[in-house]
Amino acid sequence: MYKALLKPLFFRLDAERAHHLVFDNLKRAHRVPGTPALLRQLYDFQHPSLEREVFGLRFRNPVGLAAGLDKNAEFTDELGALGFGFVEIGTVTPRPQPGNPQPRLFRLPQDEALVNRMGFNNGGAAAAAARLRQRRNRNLLIGGNIGKNKDTPNEQAAADYVACVEALHEVVDYFVVNVSSPNTPNLRQLQEREPLIQLLQQVQERNKALPTPRPLLLKIAPDLTDTQLDDILLIARETQLSGLVATNTTISREGLTTAAERVTALGAGGLSGRPLRQRATEVIRYLHQHSDGALPIIGVGGIHSAEDAQEKLAAGASLVQLYSGFIYEGPGLIKRINHALV
Repeated sequence: MYKALLKPLFFRLDAERAHHLVFDNLKRAHRVPGTPALLRQLYDFQHPSLEREVFGLRFRNPVGLAAGLDKNAEFTDELGALGFGFVEIGTVTPRPQPGNPQPRLFRLPQDEALVNRMGFNNGGAAAAAARLRQRRNRNLLIGGNIGKNKDTPNEQAAADYVACVEALHEVVDYFVVNVSSPNTPNLRQLQEREPLIQLLQQVQERNKALPTPRPLLLKIAPDLTDTQLDDILLIARETQLSGLVATNTTISREGLTTAAERVTALGAGGLSGRPLRQRATEVIRYLHQHSDGALPIIGVGGIHSAEDAQEKLAAGASLVQLYSGFIYEGPGLIKRINHALV
């Protein structure tokens, strides 16, 4: 029903407007008695063999929602009813911020891709924490993807990440440090060796001092060289990271079938979707092989089918996440992946 009826209607609208329309209506429908049970019957698929224990957490299935779709932790109960094994909220910053000017989210239907330059638009860490305290589905694991505010200098970035950890640690199950978004000025400079070590050490120090330390992961860009990936692995060991998320969106525009004039006209932003599939898998395989499989990886990038998910897992990912594939394929993709894995 989604691809035949709903998707053509939504794709006639501006991408960001369609996003709000879909999720606002999902929340309204979820309040109707019987709807959550119906959604679970349609889309949820459970089997003991799907369970995974990764960085000390028990996931009921390995298919999660990537950060970016539920930035403010507004729809975790609704997304849980669609069959996700875990949901990553954010990216959350300490203070609310509006993000970049609109329009800032674009579809490339020929490539089954998205371009976004959202800019960490969110209501702030305190608001997200308050919503998570009110959620009903306590069995759904929640990841907290955290970042710095746009006006925070890189030299003071660690304080922003620490503030997010302090605000969210009681209501999330793991943290993901996001220094790889291309849509916050100079953010990716924090992926360089020395700044990244300093940042992660400060965040980890505060995390470990809390009554309930959480697994701490790092989300990396697909545009890193092998040498930079080697540095990431060394840094992960030095700062005692629990895992990596590979990968974020790419700044590359290579291999697209959409007319170059159209792509150029859209301007800057991170590309996600099918064109990212191969590179994301290459990064996962490299990290898995060069860490001897010792570092858990959440694989994300270009998963539009069960075969795509299996490819990521075969390359060394312990879990996978959906973003653009969820938009292009609809919620039925979650069930198809889990069914194929069984």
